[in-house]
Amino acid sequence: MPTLEWPLADLTVQLGALLPACRVELVHEIDSTNTELMRRARAGRADESVLLVALHQSAGRGRMGRPWQSQAGESDAAPTLAFSLGLPLAPRDWSGLSLAVGVAVAEALDAQAKAGVGLKWPNDLWRQDRKLAGILIETATPPGDANTATRYVVIGVGINIGPRDAQGMNTPPACVREWQPDATAPGVLEQIASPLLRTVLEFADTGFGPMATRFAQRDVLRGRDVQLSDGTSGRCEGVGWSGELLVHTAAGMQSITSSEVSVRPRAV
Repeated sequence: MPTLEWPLADLTVQLGALLPACRVELVHEIDSTNTELMRRARAGRADESVLLVALHQSAGRGRMGRPWQSQAGESDAAPTLAFSLGLPLAPRDWSGLSLAVGVAVAEALDAQAKAGVGLKWPNDLWRQDRKLAGILIETATPPGDANTATRYVVIGVGINIGPRDAQGMNTPPACVREWQPDATAPGVLEQIASPLLRTVLEFADTGFGPMATRFAQRDVLRGRDVQLSDGTSGRCEGVGWSGELLVHTAAGMQSITSSEVSVRPRAV
């Protein structure tokens, strides 16, 4: 199969128009794009803005320490896209950033065809109750500047481009090629990179509130009975203006904000 063409120069121009000096880097293999950008930030490079793309991750990570198995390569058979966006950011409120990122990615993937990409609180993209993509957000305080309002944020995104083995997965996988048969990792990256950066910069100015309605339009949990990892169960009533999950339980309405709590639809 032919080697994929990655639009690095075009992406550099597009992202640079939104955030000057934003670089685009492509590596063949790395442990984790998130881990690498966090290493750089802690080593004194927290002023850099970079989109780091990996053909293969040997130790990709998801939320709550779960592994993200990256199955990429240089040919068109590459079934996943894995990248991280790192930049210094000082939003008025960090609440809801993962939801805002999800909105940006879902809308960009749906732009060419209405594929019904949904959002599962707090950091997954689903399609027809199957996982299409995951988001992992980490932050670091610049070394020697603990009092600053600015933190270095690393936004990791992993997307299934083509079909993949569901063995060992809690949720069956979906993929972009279900509605874009010719989709490639470079092409999907070009679809979503600029909208993602634009949304992150917008979030820094406005917070999640103005994006809450857009999230609600894609919320796959709203109106469904859900089970939380702490044993609580109830009916999901959507998300609040700060990105908190609202669950009506036997004890009343609860607002779930902890990143350590996972939630899944209850089996019918």
